Amino acid sequence: MAAIRPLIPKLGELLVGEFTLEKRVKKGVESLVREMTLMQAALRKVGKVPADQLDEGTKIWAGMVRELSYQMEDIVDSFMVCVEDGGKPANPKNRVKKLLKKTKRLFKKGKDLHRISDALEEVFVQARQLGELRQRYEQETRDSDAGASVDPRVMALYTDVTKLVGVEEPRDKLIDMLIEGDDWSKHPLKTVSIVGFGGMGKTTLAKAVYDKLKVQFDCGAFVSVSQNPDIKKVFKNILYEFDKCKYAHIHNTEWQERHLIDEIIEFLNDKRYLIVIDDIWNEKSWELIKCAFSKKSHGSKLITTTRIVSVSEACCSSSDDIYRMKPLSNDLSRRLFCKRVFSHEEGCPKELVQVSEDILKKCGGIPLAIITISSLMANKHRINTKEQWYALLNSIGRGLAEDRSVEEMKKILLFSYYDLPSYLRPCLLYLSIFPEDSHILRDKLIWKWIAEGFVYSENQESSLYELGKSYFNELVNRSMISPIDIEDNWGEKEEACSVHDMVLDLICSISSEENFVTILDCTKIKMSNSQSKVRRLSIQNSKVDVETTGMAQVRSLFWTNNIAVKKLDISRFQLLRVLDLEGCDVSDIEYVGNLLHLRYLGLKGTDVQDLPMEIGSLQFLLTLDLRSTWITELPSSIVQLRHLMCLYIANETKLPPGICNLTSLEVLGEPVLSDKDVNVVKELGHLTKLRVLRFGLQDLNESLDKASLESLGKAVEESLGKLCQLDSLYIVSDAEHLNLMSDSWVPPVQLRRLLIPSMSSFFQTLPAWINPSSLPLLAYLSLTVDEVRSEDIRLLGMMPALCSLMLLCLADSSRGNVVEVPVLSSGAFPCATECYFVCIDVVPSMFPRGAAPRLKRLSFTFPAKWISHENIDLGMRHLPSLEEVEVSVVKEEASDWEVDEAKAAVRAAVEDHPNRPVLDLRY
Repeated sequence: MAAIRPLIPKLGELLVGEFTLEKRVKKGVESLVREMTLMQAALRKVGKVPADQLDEGTKIWAGMVRELSYQMEDIVDSFMVCVEDGGKPANPKNRVKKLLKKTKRLFKKGKDLHRISDALEEVFVQARQLGELRQRYEQETRDSDAGASVDPRVMALYTDVTKLVGVEEPRDKLIDMLIEGDDWSKHPLKTVSIVGFGGMGKTTLAKAVYDKLKVQFDCGAFVSVSQNPDIKKVFKNILYEFDKCKYAHIHNTEWQERHLIDEIIEFLNDKRYLIVIDDIWNEKSWELIKCAFSKKSHGSKLITTTRIVSVSEACCSSSDDIYRMKPLSNDLSRRLFCKRVFSHEEGCPKELVQVSEDILKKCGGIPLAIITISSLMANKHRINTKEQWYALLNSIGRGLAEDRSVEEMKKILLFSYYDLPSYLRPCLLYLSIFPEDSHILRDKLIWKWIAEGFVYSENQESSLYELGKSYFNELVNRSMISPIDIEDNWGEKEEACSVHDMVLDLICSISSEENFVTILDCTKIKMSNSQSKVRRLSIQNSKVDVETTGMAQVRSLFWTNNIAVKKLDISRFQLLRVLDLEGCDVSDIEYVGNLLHLRYLGLKGTDVQDLPMEIGSLQFLLTLDLRSTWITELPSSIVQLRHLMCLYIANETKLPPGICNLTSLEVLGEPVLSDKDVNVVKELGHLTKLRVLRFGLQDLNESLDKASLESLGKAVEESLGKLCQLDSLYIVSDAEHLNLMSDSWVPPVQLRRLLIPSMSSFFQTLPAWINPSSLPLLAYLSLTVDEVRSEDIRLLGMMPALCSLMLLCLADSSRGNVVEVPVLSSGAFPCATECYFVCIDVVPSMFPRGAAPRLKRLSFTFPAKWISHENIDLGMRHLPSLEEVEVSVVKEEASDWEVDEAKAAVRAAVEDHPNRPVLDLRY
């Protein structure tokens, strides 16, 4: 599907675009579109069936379709490259030479087009043959044997709890969520949902709670739904568990869903019940199931389990009723591991301590992984030496799934994989290009997905990036990847993800089987079928010898950091779409101008000093990342890249005149502009598709008069005023007295990030345009002002979407800016998770009870002299989510005794908080 999905729209472009096709070729393309559309439908059907349930002939046919699709796309892209007008930006002075060069180019283009037409005719024949094969094997795609294999998750229902560790604490917490403060005679039906990654122990936990509580209820049931549920069977199972005698033959009788729901409702009338609905995969199933349970059933309890966050949210009326499974702690992981391997929890032999710790780190606290690996190691006939333990350690994450002993764990993870829609599977498999334990930047991943053609929208007006972001969020929602935050070059948090080693092992295995990614690493060469062509190559070890024979079709090439590139002739890979050399020891990239198919070029952190002028020939280039390079000036030809959507440059790199021609640009960072770049600032206003803009205003001439500064500030404000699609704006400056974005400025209503963390303020007070009505979606705000007023904090508290606030005050920053306690409502800062009040004297009591319910990190300045005031309140118990507190105690005009008392009071207030947040106390 990853190969055929981007091909069909490209074939359509050949028919409707402004291309001159020979009549025979045009008819062939029309036939191809029809045939490939049918093949796509057949593949979609094949994709719903696990690989181990497919006929071998169907697998072979699908592989042939994949290779043909790649071949077709290469041909189509070659045709489009050939007819593009861009050409190489050569500018010969002699008109005769120019004419001869043009004639030669046209002659070559004619020969190329004829060659491409012949290649298309050849694939027409192959497509027809595959169409005939499809009819032969279509019957094999039916999911007739789906129920033949044993569901490994059933074992969780019969696990001896005494053989596990760490079950008691989450069990008791879940019970508290169900019944805490509960007057069963008055309260309606209570639903709690357990959500977590496959193998986290959701079913085991739900069963432990059910077994402990069921005697307190009139009746109960524990039923599983699974991926492709038979809802009638689910209802019948519930009734059977209610009364095995009354409903002994219910599975042999025909009931309509409505009649089954009515029967359950009637049976539960006036009863208190406890029911577990295990393993729900979609909201539609839950919407039907919940019809059988009345909210008027006082004192009754429902527990649901799911891997999907959005399903758990649909099950519950409040996020407080969702129990998110957490990995086992290091101590519990160690105890479980030792109990399974050595039949006790005391520990392992001294010589195996380190390797066992390394193995547990790979398991990441996932009970299923620990149990599976420990069970494998408990087999003393197979593993009884330190060397064998290390051999197993090295296999985890890059080949463990090939071991038959862990087949059951792989099956459990495959349930999640086969539940993914076809457009998400290649996006997930693509993560196999990254080494284990990688922190994968979300935006970088999305731009690569776009370059690979995984993100496609039939609506040309819709944003590919936004669609790619929805794909990322869906993988998070389905617990396939874990979201994390990391700091970028500017000290700001950037969204990223990590992949659990067990998931990485699974997707590496599938990638290898499907010839999706070829991985060269330190443990083994993960070459796919030697007969297959390498399409995506990830080199993760500099010692691996790379044989380039037969690699002419490589589309994507990746290196991990600090791996030498010199031994591989990249110029041979003429079909490259993605080239990522981030962090590699490379400086000469003259060949790049000849890689005409490139969509993504990543040179971040390399030693590259110059881009070749031929870069302007890359007419399909979408992303160019030059951060942390030695490039001081971009070639003038860069402005010919009309399809470029994302451009990152180093701080020292100068933008050339004509940057306004890059009209497809959505992301621009991180140029540093000076007073000499006023024209470039004005050109930015023509880039009306910009969503993200990051730039610096530095190296301003100290002798600039007020008029020049005003001119620069006005140019910035006017250009920003034209960028109506902007959702992220970052400005860093060391300039003084530079006025930007006056009170009359109208910000884009969809602005989500506004970060101006300058050490020199642009604003006297909070600008008038920062208010809930002008910026309803603003989630991140970092601002420097000369003075903070009480009404400013009150206004910020009313921002409905504000998650992160950093407010820096420069007025006498050594002692802080004293702010009267603002009048905040109980609903102030509803979404805030972090608030940093830098050099601003406030206390936590400014948040009334009910305000800032999600606040995790709080930073403020506290004058020591305040400790002598009456009624000073440093209490913070009313902030329920607090995890970290940073306090700067200022001595100004205070005695040593007051300083000591102030520090002691801060410590006492933090220790009094039930969460025991981490304290960073500064003086």
